[in-house]
Amino acid sequence: MRPYYSVVIPLKNEESNIPELIAELEPVMKALQKPWELLCIDDGSTDNTKKLLSDLAKEKPYLQIISFDQNYGQSSAFDAGFRAAEGEFVITLDGDRQNDPNDIPKLLKLMDRCDLVCGIRQKRKDTLNKRFVSKLANRARRLLVGDDVQDSGCSLKIYRRECLDKIKMYNGMHRFLPALFAIEGFRVGEVPVNHRERTKGKSHYNFFNRSFNTIADLFAVRWMKKRQLHYRIQQDKKTS
Repeated sequence: MRPYYSVVIPLKNEESNIPELIAELEPVMKALQKPWELLCIDDGSTDNTKKLLSDLAKEKPYLQIISFDQNYGQSSAFDAGFRAAEGEFVITLDGDRQNDPNDIPKLLKLMDRCDLVCGIRQKRKDTLNKRFVSKLANRARRLLVGDDVQDSGCSLKIYRRECLDKIKMYNGMHRFLPALFAIEGFRVGEVPVNHRERTKGKSHYNFFNRSFNTIADLFAVRWMKKRQLHYRIQQDKKTS
């Protein structure tokens, strides 16, 4: 049976989080009473992530694994998951368990009038440095791109797949998907969501692997918005 929901989770060296993450996610998705699939993208992990996923897939038929031959980053992982997803709605969240799967139904409530619903992390359980950089990046993005999204960096999102299929991904663009949706004229909504402390594994975030690249990406999105085609056809030749 074709899935109605596709859950996409990028993973890199998250062996300590995977079993509990799937254990939390499974009852939430089953309660929705629609067919669903889980696509886990192993982004070049060097721990036991790949083996652990393979073992779990033997007992969980909804689990599909996409394994990269090396680390390519979150944009590539999300893109691979998006391309493989078959559901009408695509749900994304991080593999570190800081996103709460129990918030998924709250986001789904808005999908009848939105094409993308984003989580807004409340009382973030991140380091001061990470919160500061994120806050600065969100302000810069809203100023230069004008997408009015409060927390673009929250991975907990739900996309209408027919709209997602029209978005071309580039490296680093996963951070700007709400802006890209807005550029295409799609409807974007937001919902406050829970945010939890990372209790296992190691964060892959640091100031240098995001901040400078994000600035370049920000101006790329601004350029795309300014160069977007705007025209109206007064009369179609076929009907004249």
